[in-house]
Amino acid sequence: MINKLVEKIKKTQAPIVVGLDPSMKFVPEQIQKRAFAEYGETMKGAAEAIWQYNKAIVDAVYDLIPAVKPQIAMYEQFGVEGLAAFQKTVEYCRQKDLIVIGDVKRGDIGSTSEAYAAGHLGKVTVGNTVCRGFDEDFATVNPYLGSDGVKPFIKVCQEEKKGIFVLVKTSNPSSGEFQDRLTADDKESGKMRPLYEIVGEHVAEWGETCMGDSYSYVGAVVGATYPEQGRILRDIMPKAYILVPGYGAQGGKGADLVHFFNKDGLGAIVNSSRGIIAAYQQEQYAKYGAENFADASRAAVLAMKEDIDQALAARG
Repeated sequence: MINKLVEKIKKTQAPIVVGLDPSMKFVPEQIQKRAFAEYGETMKGAAEAIWQYNKAIVDAVYDLIPAVKPQIAMYEQFGVEGLAAFQKTVEYCRQKDLIVIGDVKRGDIGSTSEAYAAGHLGKVTVGNTVCRGFDEDFATVNPYLGSDGVKPFIKVCQEEKKGIFVLVKTSNPSSGEFQDRLTADDKESGKMRPLYEIVGEHVAEWGETCMGDSYSYVGAVVGATYPEQGRILRDIMPKAYILVPGYGAQGGKGADLVHFFNKDGLGAIVNSSRGIIAAYQQEQYAKYGAENFADASRAAVLAMKEDIDQALAARG
């Protein structure tokens, strides 16, 4: 699947992933009214509204981008009905030939990680039948329980030719409370290094066990809000694709991203969520209005693409 992701990035010339992170405050009133008229102001009504919202945005942008990233918590808040909307969204995006990155941030003790990996990337046997759960193409994985929480995902990646993005340096303001902590990674030398560098080295090692043509099935999450750390981690993980959150609404911009990419212009894919899906609520796209919210999202994708293109061109 990493090969397909690279091919689609080359084809679209857009290293962009749209985060499908719906909130009811983003869903235009006309969509909510239709959903509530059919299902009431219930969890099912909310799930229908976010599904219709997602579908309209995907229809407007799928030809411009290689991938989408639905964040499962935004669906889980609506219970079982929300998870049904998550699965419907995944299936629809795959019908549109989009790569689906399940932003699920799983990672637990070995047996539990095996179940998470099967549910999101692999398969289970029910009686004599092989069944698939959410069936995303990639999943985000939390490594902070250690390698026994990551290796079940790697095993499924090898079997299914799918991929993971391991949390290394996240975009949120408090990430440094743990990820930037200095620790001695070599007891003999006593050299002190930030924890995110050590995690990055593990990602590079794990990735050697499942390589695509040019990049590994094991990628990393590194926030756009930390460009200097991105430069360091790009060197540590030369064959890992980097998923870069934090663009747009969290403050990241094209100029911050250049060090996340390799010299070939590949190696990174940048996520924007509410900056795209709620673009119609921003001043620069207000002319579209709530009725044309999906057109505003398309315009935001095109603007993001231009911003990244200019930043990479300036790098030379």
